[in-house]
Amino acid sequence: MKKIAALLLGILLLIPVVSLSGCMGAQEEAQPQETAAKPITQPTTPKKTVVIRTSGATFPKYQIQKWIADYQKVNPNVKIEYEGGGSGKGQKDFLMGLTHIGRTDPPVKEDMWKKFLETGDQPLQFPEIVGAVVITYNVPEIGKHNLKLSRDVLADIFLGKIEYWDDERIKKLNPEVADKLPHEKIIVVHRSDSSGTTAIFTTFLSMISKEWAEKVGSGKLVDWPVDKMGRGVGGKGNPGVISILKKTPYSIAYTELSYTIKNDLPTAAIENREGKFVEPTTETIQAAVAGVKTNIPDPTEGYKEDTKQLLDAPGEKAYPIVAFTHFLVWENKDYKHYTPEEAKAIKDFLRWVLTEGQKPEHLAEGYVGLPEEVAQIGLKAVDRIKD
Repeated sequence: MKKIAALLLGILLLIPVVSLSGCMGAQEEAQPQETAAKPITQPTTPKKTVVIRTSGATFPKYQIQKWIADYQKVNPNVKIEYEGGGSGKGQKDFLMGLTHIGRTDPPVKEDMWKKFLETGDQPLQFPEIVGAVVITYNVPEIGKHNLKLSRDVLADIFLGKIEYWDDERIKKLNPEVADKLPHEKIIVVHRSDSSGTTAIFTTFLSMISKEWAEKVGSGKLVDWPVDKMGRGVGGKGNPGVISILKKTPYSIAYTELSYTIKNDLPTAAIENREGKFVEPTTETIQAAVAGVKTNIPDPTEGYKEDTKQLLDAPGEKAYPIVAFTHFLVWENKDYKHYTPEEAKAIKDFLRWVLTEGQKPEHLAEGYVGLPEEVAQIGLKAVDRIKD
């Protein structure tokens, strides 16, 4: 019995040893698997999206949209939101801090500039692109034929003194379609909102017509003589003007060139200061810019810029109704208007616009790039923004 007990005890003592060695063997086999496992990588934090808001002038709408689309392809973490509304809205939104960048066609007036300064920050204004105001119309009988309009005839149409499309003065300028011009009243479509396009066009009319200058004058909003005659219709923004024109036979309107290109509308050849009838094209807009020495004030004194400088430029090939449209930004003293991230994004975008954005591949139809010396003024202004 003692031998049997001793044998059983020996067996019992051996069992834990075997089990332990089995566990050790399992651990040794697992070791290579742990070593071969892929290293754990820490998740990367996506780069924060920066939103830049801008509103105002619809004169450069198609150009702004193209810049935004092209820029965001290479800078997907910057989202740029554009709302039109006219130059007046652009200036007011900028003043109230509703936008990071304001858009205005004519330079800001001194009284508004003083309001900007009252915020405790320094406003900066400089050109972004060159565009042209054109005359378009909806006369079914002549379709897309480009009429010729002399300076006096153009002014008298908008003064309401020329009432019908078959007026002898219009027929004399356009003998090839004289017999097609109908005896229908001319409906004048104009902007109803505070508009830089209106300011440019009415400034030009004031330059070429003493009567217009004395009776109506120039500005973002004017009292249109044709409204009192029952032949004037107001539209909001350049898109609103085009919409009304397209559905109103025998109407005429002023707008930015890109809108007539996009909507396949005719444009009139306007008599320039040399007596030549010139249609609006890239070449004739460039001729107008080349014909004058542009005078852009320091961006800290943007209100001193003269709207008239590109209008009625000399040169036989110069289209007469050409103008800059402008950026408004803040110098950002004490980070009053932009966070450091916003300021950096704004500066990067503006630098791109004033360099790459001026190249032909980034220009929308109907616009012309800035002269190099004008772009440099803008680039120096951008450097002033505190980031």
